[in-house]
Amino acid sequence: MKKKYIYVSIFFLILIPLLIYLYPPKIINISNIETTNNEKNIQKNEEEEILASSSNTMDQVSYSSRDLKGNEYFVFADKGEIDFSNREIIYLTNVRALINLKNSNNIEIKSDYGKYNSTNFDTIFSKNVIVNYLDNKITSEYLDFSIERNSMIISKKVIFKNLENILKSDVIEIDIDTKDANIFMYNNNKKVNIKKN
Repeated sequence: MKKKYIYVSIFFLILIPLLIYLYPPKIINISNIETTNNEKNIQKNEEEEILASSSNTMDQVSYSSRDLKGNEYFVFADKGEIDFSNREIIYLTNVRALINLKNSNNIEIKSDYGKYNSTNFDTIFSKNVIVNYLDNKITSEYLDFSIERNSMIISKKVIFKNLENILKSDVIEIDIDTKDANIFMYNNNKKVNIKKN
């Protein structure tokens, strides 16, 4: 029995160093863990700062431009969001615009949404569009304003009101310089609806 006990003891004495040699214990270096965690925190903070600095949303935005004739164009919005795929395009919310015409009265435009091109200043107004000019008020769902074209194209559920008339049409195109308007329906079989006010 003693012999058996000696053999088992020798076996374990050989086995333990062999296991330690083949599977060394992992020594945990606490300073390395702390450094790694600090590096991760620093990297996370840097990523958050980059994200914050590259945010594409702005509050209370305004843009202005002037054409060669001296007409001025101002756009204000509660919120602007830059299109990352095309940085010239800015999507606007709660939009107000003012067109100060050199030799004429001002035009005011309001809408729920807008799409502004910062290169050529063209602006698309959409949803609940209201245009005020002198005693004229035009409501619609879409307005395409272009300084380059020198025109406003108002469409979708267009209602034109002044002191004398109420007019309903599909489209009103207005030349900004001459104030000439072209009023028409998309379907030639339909007519522009005019009522006395």
